[in-house]
Amino acid sequence: MDRRLIRPLVGILAAIAITTTMDANDLSVFSALPLLPLGLLLWYWEGFSRQEMGLAWGRSKDYGLALLYPFVVIGAATVVALLAGAVDLSGTDWKRFWIELMVGSTVGVFMVLLTEEGFFRGWLWASLGKAGRTQNQVLIWSSIAFCAWHVSAVSLETGFNLPLAQIFVYLPNALLLGLVWGMLRLISGSAVVASVSHAVWNALAYGLFAYGAKVGALGVQETSIYGPEVGYVGLALNAAFAAWLWRRVKSQESGPPALAASSGK
Repeated sequence: MDRRLIRPLVGILAAIAITTTMDANDLSVFSALPLLPLGLLLWYWEGFSRQEMGLAWGRSKDYGLALLYPFVVIGAATVVALLAGAVDLSGTDWKRFWIELMVGSTVGVFMVLLTEEGFFRGWLWASLGKAGRTQNQVLIWSSIAFCAWHVSAVSLETGFNLPLAQIFVYLPNALLLGLVWGMLRLISGSAVVASVSHAVWNALAYGLFAYGAKVGALGVQETSIYGPEVGYVGLALNAAFAAWLWRRVKSQESGPPALAASSGK
């Protein structure tokens, strides 16, 4: 094995082990928090600059692209559910929904930047680049690690856990989510841009469709079909958006300098 991969591998395995242990001991609500001290420790260990860690603002159009993803995919899933007659708004508390949406879309940006995005699209992204991986390899391997880190949350008794059949839909969706946010990181050179998209996605997806066995504001019971994260409709929409964004990345490879800078080299 390439010795340069030891540090990213150690970091990934440590993150998965810590989170899995917490999920197994009824601490899943806090299981993302250890990514902050772990990411800071690994950042110090490897001595990356803020730029290499993706701690840059990005351009205004990058944020437009970041917002486009959750609004297009979750909006389309909502329309499909509406047309199929799967929506039931009779028990919806819209005031609570809007409050949670606003909090999740604002405070959530800092939370995911300090935890999931800071770790996977920050430290791990830079570490894989330092280990000599190409931009495409960094994108793919960081997304696989992001997907693997979520396994315990949906397979153990965490409150977020899913029926076995839905797990096998959720994990490809998690991989696609990682790829999309990784491509946003690649295009913009910024983990902040990816964090905005991630936070808005969480606020909309969990507010409208909920998670696990719960029901969101739309009252959709068949989330295994229509859910943006656990449903087949979401899987198709996420795949379509990821393919479109990939074509955009390829068309800009020789363009903005942010692409070259984001490799972490």
